[in-house]
Amino acid sequence: MDLSNYLLMKHELSLIVVFLLLICYDLFASDNAKKYYFPVACGIFLIHTVFCFFIKDDGSSFAGMYVTGPAYLTIKNILNIGVFLIFLQANSWLKKPDSILKRGEFFMLTTLTLIGMYLMISSGNFLLFYIGLETASLPIAALVAFNKYKKESAEAGAKYIFNAIFSSAIMTFGLSFLYGACGTLYYTDIAANIYSTPLVVMAMVFVMSGLFFKISLVPFHLWAPDTYQGAPTNVTLYLSTISKGAAVFALMTILFKVFPALQDVWQNIIWIVILVTITVGNLFALRQKNMKRFLAFSSISQAGYIMLSVFTGTSAGMAATIFYVFVYVFSNLAAFGVISAVEDKTGKVNMDDYNGLYYSNPKLALAMMIAMFSLGGIPFAAGFFSKLFVFMAAMEQGHTLLVFLAFLNTVISLFYYLLVVKAMFIKKADSPIESLDTDKYMKASLVISMIGIFAVGVVSYFYEYIAHVSFGIY
Repeated sequence: MDLSNYLLMKHELSLIVVFLLLICYDLFASDNAKKYYFPVACGIFLIHTVFCFFIKDDGSSFAGMYVTGPAYLTIKNILNIGVFLIFLQANSWLKKPDSILKRGEFFMLTTLTLIGMYLMISSGNFLLFYIGLETASLPIAALVAFNKYKKESAEAGAKYIFNAIFSSAIMTFGLSFLYGACGTLYYTDIAANIYSTPLVVMAMVFVMSGLFFKISLVPFHLWAPDTYQGAPTNVTLYLSTISKGAAVFALMTILFKVFPALQDVWQNIIWIVILVTITVGNLFALRQKNMKRFLAFSSISQAGYIMLSVFTGTSAGMAATIFYVFVYVFSNLAAFGVISAVEDKTGKVNMDDYNGLYYSNPKLALAMMIAMFSLGGIPFAAGFFSKLFVFMAAMEQGHTLLVFLAFLNTVISLFYYLLVVKAMFIKKADSPIESLDTDKYMKASLVISMIGIFAVGVVSYFYEYIAHVSFGIY
């Protein structure tokens, strides 16, 4: 091994530089300089995000343990955009007295988790994948319990870490079976030597189950609602978009590259998981009054739609998956951005608190409405096109029944998404939320999210480019 192996890891090396700059600034800057920590941190990460768009690497290193190419780079760039917007939305929360002294930890822990997700995505060997998984999971537990003096946050952190340990144990158990059956942990070598034996099928189910926890697919979703509700809103947003997106990409790569010979088996499993996930997520979302818990069950349902395109096992399905996550990042960012703005100023998080929001905060209400339309798949928001491409990919493979049932669930989801719109625009409130003055960072994040919701759906270049690079993995 020599230093040339690191030349393909430009995304990871750039993010490590970001981490080192942030920790040095936090440790050694004067008290006066620390007043500018937030804009400096956001600026440094923005430079990293822009720099990563110019990376054009393709190949492998460390004897094939690390793999990169256009599809991998596109996935990482999507995650970068999402993290940058989450950072922008965190300003009001991090300025609070109980958070301002820990804002450096927030940026550094988030950066560490992103490094782990990079490694998960670019893994060509299950050993590196597991290292990336743990690097991503452990700092997230600290982020969930960030408001450690609040009972809900500490409880959410404990639930997350126990579930993370349990899911990792299941996955490691599956990997031990897989290594015993194939004698290797390299993706390509396993795919070349794998046979449909009971041991291998059990190993595949255990590996899939471990990632199902991360994606919060039913029946591995029970940790998500309580964790999402108890964690700080910005951390909840990170869990529901970035963490979920990275896990979906990793699972998709493993299914396509490691288990193509068992496609009939994992398709049957995922068929059932998709249907149950979408249905359970929708039915429980109908009952929620807490906005964060509401979006938690919404994200569970959305995970089912994402898996619908993974389920197809084709390059078209892979393109639809990446595009869906891209759209979902902007849609969820807009929705949680409004929730964060309201919660930071008023502490209110219940749906009834949003009654009459349009009359006191028309811009926030409009942003939330567009986000709900996109999540629900209403034309001409980008969410409509993402669902359309997912359904088309599944229909091309003849999965008509599953698409029909997913479409019926989409109709159900429209009902609870429109409940939020009804509360903001139609219902009256005895004590409505007062007019809120959001900071410039939150405004910038919401504006970018709104542009993304429309531009990604209307401008065909985005999907065409994603469809082109998707052949790099399949």
